[in-house]
Amino acid sequence: MAVAHVNAQTFQRLDPRAYLERFLAEQFRPDGRVPNEWRDLHVHVASISTADGSALVRLGDTTVVCGVKAEIAEPVLERPTQGFLVPNIDLPAMCAPRFKPGPPSEEAQVLSDRLASTLTAAGILPLSELCIHPERAAWVLYVDATCISYDGNVFDAALIAMVAALKNTTLPKATYNEETGLTTCTRKIRTPLPLRRLPASYSFGVFDGTTVLADPTAFEEPLLETSISIVLDERGAILSATQLGIADKDTVSLCVGSAKERHDVRGRKIYSF
Repeated sequence: MAVAHVNAQTFQRLDPRAYLERFLAEQFRPDGRVPNEWRDLHVHVASISTADGSALVRLGDTTVVCGVKAEIAEPVLERPTQGFLVPNIDLPAMCAPRFKPGPPSEEAQVLSDRLASTLTAAGILPLSELCIHPERAAWVLYVDATCISYDGNVFDAALIAMVAALKNTTLPKATYNEETGLTTCTRKIRTPLPLRRLPASYSFGVFDGTTVLADPTAFEEPLLETSISIVLDERGAILSATQLGIADKDTVSLCVGSAKERHDVRGRKIYSF
């Protein structure tokens, strides 16, 4: 048995594509799932005591922790009655061997941009709600996520972590004094954020032009020709559908249907925190 195990590991390392093809020929994936099966999801909120809101999300073996830190700043001239929402994700060297120490990688920067665009497009939080006093003071919410274990599909996990952390966030009552020009906070009185639409993403990969894999792992991701992400709100309405690579309409429709079906089950867990 030990020899067979070593040989399988060697086969996986030397020819990962053929290794995956062998499994899919039997309608299974290397981790034991069928192609359209999703990994287990676990969401824990208030996991960071020093943050204004936080969450930890485990999607299979992918783990992302997110903390929200609130600061006060002056609004920009172009938007005098709006605050700021600043999402960011870090992919440190500790989360997987593929990531190296140093400044944020291009992959982390692209992922941060995708997360920011998704939250903005969803209208999760009207920035006017973060205004303390027009032109003088507004809240800045730094939504910082860190991947502490990377096993694929970190976009879905990070988006859930950010939404959960924001839903867990409370802000102290803040008052701006026009005479002194100072903002004071009453930390005994804290209020939750007035969140609106809560996005959740469901990502797929297309292998060998025909096989659609739900919730791809880190092993599967480099072998995929196309990646598709369907973002839904809490009611199951489509907020966006993005793809990297080529996919026909039938494949995209299949992904949309699978995302909605999964959302009916997983959505209750995502929005119950």
